[in-house]
Amino acid sequence: MSGSRNDRLAGLKARIAALEAGTRTLGAVLPFDDPRVDACLPGGGLGLGRWHEFTGEGLEVETAASAAAFVAALARPLAAKGQIVWVVRHDDLFAPGLAGLGLSPERVIGVCARDEAEALAVLEDALGTVGVAAAVGEVEAVDLTAGRRLQLACERQGSTGLVIRRRPYGGEARRDTGSAAASRWKISPALSEPLPGEPGLGAPRWRVELERTRGGRAGGWTMELNEASHGAHPFRVVSALADRGLAPEEPLRRTG
Repeated sequence: MSGSRNDRLAGLKARIAALEAGTRTLGAVLPFDDPRVDACLPGGGLGLGRWHEFTGEGLEVETAASAAAFVAALARPLAAKGQIVWVVRHDDLFAPGLAGLGLSPERVIGVCARDEAEALAVLEDALGTVGVAAAVGEVEAVDLTAGRRLQLACERQGSTGLVIRRRPYGGEARRDTGSAAASRWKISPALSEPLPGEPGLGAPRWRVELERTRGGRAGGWTMELNEASHGAHPFRVVSALADRGLAPEEPLRRTG
């Protein structure tokens, strides 16, 4: 009897510890180490134990090249805490490219799914797996039901989801039915700045727009990969994007 009672007490303590760990993870953030960005995010950084959505524009909606590169750099500090699972529908994940962005391919487990449903299922399983710090999923869309399932999976192990919205080549855009993501970002390529005295391309740059976040506010910046950075995020904010909606209109000029 006493053994059974001790077992129940041990089980209860384990459940309480798990709940407390989940609470700590949900309150944890990964700061960008720049007040211009962190001030827009609740808690002062990208929320851990949640899932976030990244998308592009134009042809980037099909290739997802810029969004994938940005997410790879974003996942670099998370890889120090566990494995990164990357779920794709096209077998075009380039390991040397990940390494060039600071994400060691040895920390990445790549999975190629047959269709959208399988990609979402694998992503959900990965987020709920012990030892996975973050899971990246390239999918066309995440409806509210799938989004809630992803969030529950994040909370089980405290892992972080990074969803890249990617439409199949030549496919038609699906109607957006809403999202349960903690934040939504639009990533576009930006012109790099050649290093002084070194002709050619400079460090990768992105036009980063935080379109929506719960408990925070929208913002936009040009960010550059800072390879010398040893902080939480390997990014450097080059400048803030102008708010074109608030820009004053130029007066009309009569010619002739």
